[in-house]
Amino acid sequence: MSRRCPRCQTVYEGEARFCARDGSPLIEVGGTAASAAQPKKDPNLDSSTLVRTAVKKAQPVNAIQQAGTLKNQVIDKRYQVLRRLGEGGMAYVYEAKDYNTGESVAVKVVTPKLMSDQTAIKRLRREAGLAMRLEHSNVCHIMRLGETEDGLIYLVMPYLAGELLSDREARDGPMSLDVGIPFLVQMCEGLQHAHGLNIIHRDLKPENVMVVGKGSEEKVVIMDFGLAKDHTSGALQKLTATGIVLGTPEFMSPEQVRGQDVDGRSDIYALAILGFEMFTGKLPFEGRTAQETMIARLRGRGRPIREVRPEMPETLERAFLKALEIEPKKRFQNAKEFGEALAAVK
Repeated sequence: MSRRCPRCQTVYEGEARFCARDGSPLIEVGGTAASAAQPKKDPNLDSSTLVRTAVKKAQPVNAIQQAGTLKNQVIDKRYQVLRRLGEGGMAYVYEAKDYNTGESVAVKVVTPKLMSDQTAIKRLRREAGLAMRLEHSNVCHIMRLGETEDGLIYLVMPYLAGELLSDREARDGPMSLDVGIPFLVQMCEGLQHAHGLNIIHRDLKPENVMVVGKGSEEKVVIMDFGLAKDHTSGALQKLTATGIVLGTPEFMSPEQVRGQDVDGRSDIYALAILGFEMFTGKLPFEGRTAQETMIARLRGRGRPIREVRPEMPETLERAFLKALEIEPKKRFQNAKEFGEALAAVK
């Protein structure tokens, strides 16, 4: 297997994932994206045979231009696209089958609009370099960063069968403590792991959290570290691709609203807003527009949760109010502390 450095173009053989010269995450050198014919052989046969059959029967495809319509195509002679799951500011997301393992994966493909935007590509490569370091059951990590010969750039992640936390909230309404508290504690554990690697999420919201499993096995997984920032890298500048807002206004911390440097305490602030919404269906800061709620966050801590749901425990209210302090030094200083306070809620 060959991988190359996108910065200095050095090619590496073997299992190396980062460039020894400049530390950049390596990109796997693969083939083209081709339309997939349905294999007629036993799916347990050697994956290379299956792929050769598929490519032989396929018509050439301009991968970059058709990045949004990849259903029934094979990416890099390995990933057969099954269906499109959604799209964001930078990429389309597909469910695909990995021929090498037979498992389902999620493939995130850069949109044509941003394919030629070097800033956007730099952000995507940075996302991969950071998220490849994440190994925690409550955080979705990136398994592979690849680029086909015809220029298709993609990320491969585990496929998680479940639903977005935002969809759960919309369907079921405000959560009970026995459901919501374990979710929040799990998110604290996932963030503590990421923060321990100096990785900040910066866009924590219900749309970036997946609920997977059923019954007592149900858990949450934090998704999309696409806005993540390794805050120990002084050379890393704020990267803004065309049309992308760094962060979601309703969940931004005061320091993020001001455009200041952020650390893990900013994620704690966002998690408190997320938790408030989970239990009430409302936000702790009121305003007719996103801009008004942003201004409100610069002026106060937000309303206590028991103003909306009086039956909520005082311990939960205190934990949220501390996490929503304007000044980071007055909040919980790490996600572990916040998680412990939440776990103690009775």
